Amino acid sequence: MAPLSTVPKGFDSRQAATKYIEAEMDKRIMFLDGAMGTQIQDLRLSEDDFRSERFKNHPKDLKGNNDLLVLTQPKAIYNIHRNYLLAGADFVETNTFSGTAIAQADYAAEDIVYELNKVAAEIARDACSDMLQETPDRPRFVCGAIGPTNRTCSISPSVENPSFRNITFDELVAAYTEQVRGLLDGGSDVLLVETIFDTLNAKAALFAIDTLFEDGVYERVPVFVSGTIVDQSGRTLSGQTGEAFITSVAHAEPLAIGLNCALGANQMRPFIQSISSFTASKVICYPNAGLPNTFGEYDESPEAMAANVSVFAREGLVNIMGGCCGTTPAHIRAIYEACKDFKPRVPGPDVRKEKLVLSGLEPLIYGDSSNFLNIGERCNVAGSRKFARHIINNEYEEALAIARAQVENGGQVIDINVDDGMLDGEAAMAKFLNLISTEPDVAKVPIMVDSSNFAVIEAGLKCAQGKCIVNSISLKEGVDDFLKKAALIKRYGAAVVVMAFDEEGQAVEREHKFRVCERSYRLLVDRVGFNPNDIIFDPNILTICTGMEEHNNYGVEFIDATRDIKARLPGAKVSGGVSNLSFSFRGKENVRQAMHSVFLYHAIKAGMDMGIVNPGFLTIYDEIPKDLLQICEDALWNRDPEATEKLLEYAQTHGKDAVQKGEAEAWRALPVTERLKHALVKGITKHVVEDTEEARLDKERYPRPLNVIEGPLMDGMSVVGDLFGAGKMFLPQVIKSARVMKKAVAHLIPFMEEERLARLKELDLAEDDNIYNGTVVIATVKGDVHDIGKNIVGVVLGCNNYRVVDLGVMTPCEKIIEAAVREKADVIGLSGLITPSLDEMIHVAKELQRAGMNTPLLIGGATTSKTHTAVKIAPRYEAPVMHVLDASRTVVVVSNLLDKDLRDDFIAELKEEYEEVREDHYDSLKDRRYLSLQESRQKGLQIDWTLAENLPPKPNMVGHKVYEDYDLNQVLPYIDWNPFFHVWQLRGKYPNRGYPKLFNDATVGEEARRVFDEAQAMLKDLLVNRRIRASAIVSILPANARGDDIVVYTDESRTEEAGVYYGLRQQAEKDKESSDAYMCLSDFIAPAKSGVPDYIGSIAASAGFGVDELAARYEAENDDYSAIMVKALADRLAEALTEKLHQDMRRELWGFAPNESLETQDLLSIKYQGIRPAPGYPSQPDHAEKTTMWRLGNIAESTKIELTDSLMMHPGASVCALVFAHPKSSYFAVGKITKEQVEDYAARKRTSVDAVETWLRPILSYDI
Repeated sequence: MAPLSTVPKGFDSRQAATKYIEAEMDKRIMFLDGAMGTQIQDLRLSEDDFRSERFKNHPKDLKGNNDLLVLTQPKAIYNIHRNYLLAGADFVETNTFSGTAIAQADYAAEDIVYELNKVAAEIARDACSDMLQETPDRPRFVCGAIGPTNRTCSISPSVENPSFRNITFDELVAAYTEQVRGLLDGGSDVLLVETIFDTLNAKAALFAIDTLFEDGVYERVPVFVSGTIVDQSGRTLSGQTGEAFITSVAHAEPLAIGLNCALGANQMRPFIQSISSFTASKVICYPNAGLPNTFGEYDESPEAMAANVSVFAREGLVNIMGGCCGTTPAHIRAIYEACKDFKPRVPGPDVRKEKLVLSGLEPLIYGDSSNFLNIGERCNVAGSRKFARHIINNEYEEALAIARAQVENGGQVIDINVDDGMLDGEAAMAKFLNLISTEPDVAKVPIMVDSSNFAVIEAGLKCAQGKCIVNSISLKEGVDDFLKKAALIKRYGAAVVVMAFDEEGQAVEREHKFRVCERSYRLLVDRVGFNPNDIIFDPNILTICTGMEEHNNYGVEFIDATRDIKARLPGAKVSGGVSNLSFSFRGKENVRQAMHSVFLYHAIKAGMDMGIVNPGFLTIYDEIPKDLLQICEDALWNRDPEATEKLLEYAQTHGKDAVQKGEAEAWRALPVTERLKHALVKGITKHVVEDTEEARLDKERYPRPLNVIEGPLMDGMSVVGDLFGAGKMFLPQVIKSARVMKKAVAHLIPFMEEERLARLKELDLAEDDNIYNGTVVIATVKGDVHDIGKNIVGVVLGCNNYRVVDLGVMTPCEKIIEAAVREKADVIGLSGLITPSLDEMIHVAKELQRAGMNTPLLIGGATTSKTHTAVKIAPRYEAPVMHVLDASRTVVVVSNLLDKDLRDDFIAELKEEYEEVREDHYDSLKDRRYLSLQESRQKGLQIDWTLAENLPPKPNMVGHKVYEDYDLNQVLPYIDWNPFFHVWQLRGKYPNRGYPKLFNDATVGEEARRVFDEAQAMLKDLLVNRRIRASAIVSILPANARGDDIVVYTDESRTEEAGVYYGLRQQAEKDKESSDAYMCLSDFIAPAKSGVPDYIGSIAASAGFGVDELAARYEAENDDYSAIMVKALADRLAEALTEKLHQDMRRELWGFAPNESLETQDLLSIKYQGIRPAPGYPSQPDHAEKTTMWRLGNIAESTKIELTDSLMMHPGASVCALVFAHPKSSYFAVGKITKEQVEDYAARKRTSVDAVETWLRPILSYDI
């Protein structure tokens, strides 16, 4: 039987109507109606009006049951719909917000729910059909409104019993199924699941909807989903962030997703902005008419609300606009008029197509470049006797403490397993997950619902509002069972672990493991429609060293199968239960920890993404004793038949090594104040905690812990500050001093907090006075991951007694503003390295202005400049905005801004200076002349491709060459050390400016030598102990020029295009006397029309794998010096690796300079043939061209070097470049370009001018 379908008037099929809605949303912003309840209230209906004749004798009061009016006052409801349609609405919502049996039970009206929904949809359908007669060119549509009910599936109504629920998932599904049937039978064109304060309720509604569609009962209609952020925390009532909410419902593939209710437009804006940037669906938004007044009424006028929501439209955040509480037809009319001419939002890429996205109360995004995902294992009755005991004894609070500890110890997902013969698994799983939802510190992470009983898995999924992982299903029971379970898991919106079992049993050998996984993958992707990124394979980690020879190769089989899965099943992830490996050594914990660490070290390199492991039960690979490490390596790789015996012997004979104390240094005999000062100036951390404690205990001199900071510690830092200011100490030394200070203060903080609480408890004491010179909030802006410079600024400010709040990298605008307000910041500092960061800084300045802030704003970073700050940023923010060239200047600027006597004069001078900069800039634009694009092309570089010397040589290799785990020792001779010293702000003076002459400089030479020596020591440690890793790819591909673009072909036949590198050409007029060409990169490649076969090369290289983890470890130890050092070295190694690979290309892979013999300095001086410009740099300033390079070389997959949303490379210590071989190729700067070229470039790229202008803003010759 064909599925039921109600076709809207004006269309010949339901599918045609849906296609119209989708197409219309791409063309314009569409509009939803306003509040039904507000209009009903204005009717002033009585109890008799609600009852009418039909319900005259109903046993309960019915006034307030607005949904009932579709049966008792249908004309009034019709008129409300019509008024909203006349006001400009494209969609009207059915009057069914409370149209479930659950909500109608309050009125004893459960038996009329189906009828109520069907009639409501019919009334709305009539209004839309009648409107079509008046506006035949603009069809209108019915949104079947599905409210949240008056129950919540994630929150207990009983404070005494947090695991209790007064509604179940199944009851919600049944109620929603009945409502949806009525709405569809009545003719709803869209189903709108709205005002979601509990995502689990929404998941039940989506489950019901999908079941009706999948079962073939009804033809599909679009689904809209709208959540409710309850306050400025940015969370739903049940605790989820907006991004977590989207992740939890995205499996339903809603056509539109967004927010409504609870907030006015002004309050809702940052949250809509976050949702707009996180989802690939269209965005719907219908806020309240402001916030309610003291009487619960809404006062925001139509004009005021329209002005507020027009910002959403102007900024391209929305596809559908409407109104919620307090809005009227007048509001919708005003919104329609204010927004109708703006372009709709263009959805961005779907992160789910590239990464595994999970959620608890917060999202978890896992991609190829992410670190290993720790799945906490201790909430498993089979793996933890303690947890099992608590669950069996009904001690759920104690069991919850184990879950909390797993998260605190680094578990990013929590595995829950209650499979035990003594337990009712379904009840235990439901109760424990219900309890977890009341504990935000645990509920913030995603849940892995783990059971061999699928009924228990379903019980868990029905209690989790986030996107879970199911562990697990397999082909053990056959294909039909597998497909049935997989389809249900997809409907619940979970990811899935697939065990390497089939009808034959458990897969043990590599080939069998992969065969089972490949078969499962194809069934999930091709038959069920599973997102490949939501598929996680567990190829079975089996126990080694059992005494049975056939078990000894199990580790090797798993690792090899992992490599096969990652190479041949795109998107799939690999997991496993790590503790299985060492099961035969239970009780020998030192051996088990070592075995796990060795296994993970190699399995992760092979591609293992995650594992069920006790995160607090691992040792660092490099810290495993060498003898034990060798035995574990031999055991894992099955290299020694005696490995099992050796492990047993080791476990029995080895305890913890004794730690011997070194002899005390001579300065240790000084008084404690002098010892602290000495330690601070010299950067010695060894004894600082014990010395700080000694000072703290001297109550006569230091009655309070704070006095130790104000006294000897600040005295020591004052000496450091004086020496630094006088140029007698240098940045690396200052950072070491800061490390000492941090350790000392960290020791004192608990005592200070204890004292503060005691003082506050006594009488009415105020908070302790602020001992700092001021508070500075610093952040690397959203889209940027570089933080070396920002970290240095933080350290320098800290050393000068400023309180620094470092928000880290990739910091959203709203987080910066929230922190500035919360921390009462005196100054805000923004940092960024790449071009898109400049736009984000402008955005932050605008938002600071919008928020009414007056906190001074400092701008810094490699791409920033005084001119850009003065012209583009400062005009957006009325408070002082200043560009700071380097860390040493920051202290002076902040000091002047916060000094009451100097502030006004300093700001006045700053504004005057920046006004002059702006005037100079605009004057230069007036004077600058540009050639037309046609003229520039005519004056491009002309190469005679018929001459022998200009014919491109055929490469020795055509294709791609991937370098995995590149030996960084090979690149040491290619390191350019000059940028390294720039990081540390160690600059010599002529004639000792550069490395190695810098060491001879009278001022900084000695310090430069010391930093260099320490760098060499760290570099040796990094390489010898393989603490960081490198990978790269070199590509040489057939190519020819087509105008300003370079066409890359799939093969030497040159018949099929693989991609296009788009080029930009110089346009700024050169001197009249100059005969220089107006260059474009395509000039260096033979044109296709010449018939000459040419090639283009590329390099992507990174030496940054492991760097972030190392830096984080140093920072956790308050060692900023080492954190900055390791990042600076990684940057040098990445550049050196690129230099080495480029040389290999010239000599061997391409071979156009086989006899090249250049010294390192000659290489760094670019004395070789050809060039290697990078996208985003002067010869091609468009960072977006990286995406072509990544796609052609499959770079993310083959090297794990990933592009962020803002086209940054991750890891940060990464380099990419195009490679040109022609001897006439040379570096140049495109310079400023005109609107004509921007429009031409956008047309060639088939993208919008706005998008191009966003990426090319720094080189535009005009303002936007």
